[in-house]
Amino acid sequence: MAATIDNSNAVQAAKKKHLGIPEAVFVEDVDSFMKQPGNETADAALRKLDEQYQKYKYMELNLSQKKLRLKNQIPQITQTLEILRHMQKKKETTEPMDTHFLLADSVYCKALVPPTNKVCLWLGANVMLEYDIDEAQALLEKNLSTASRNLETLEEDLDFLRDQFTTTEVNMARVYNWDVKRRSRENIKSAESKS
Repeated sequence: MAATIDNSNAVQAAKKKHLGIPEAVFVEDVDSFMKQPGNETADAALRKLDEQYQKYKYMELNLSQKKLRLKNQIPQITQTLEILRHMQKKKETTEPMDTHFLLADSVYCKALVPPTNKVCLWLGANVMLEYDIDEAQALLEKNLSTASRNLETLEEDLDFLRDQFTTTEVNMARVYNWDVKRRSRENIKSAESKS
């Protein structure tokens, strides 16, 4: 009994993990699949499967874009954390920190930064806030952890989505082959009846 409960919990966890992505059901018995409402003809069934396939493609595009954004965001957060750690070491000294900062793409400016306890972070949407170095470091570590977890989840969702592509493609091929065999049988029957 405990194994059944554990197994059902694992299935529920897997479904929650890919929430929003419908699972493609493998068509094992094409004859019974074709008797379902909406599958009056092979063309109608293939259209329905193709529509499902296109939805998966759209989901893949969205997830891939999110993954790309996260892959760009993680190195930026890591770099900012390294700078904060360096500033934290320097805040106890009295000598200014000699650095270069980015003005625009590939354009840097030399600067002397006096020791400080405060930093300003861009939060997005043209919003910048001032933080103590410790608070900024805690915020960025939390953001890095969240971004890494989200990237991991997105990669799992993309893998799940690829499985759905494969299942849908196989289903389409099975329905198409079923229709070819059906038409072949009909052609043989009509040829026999003419003779």
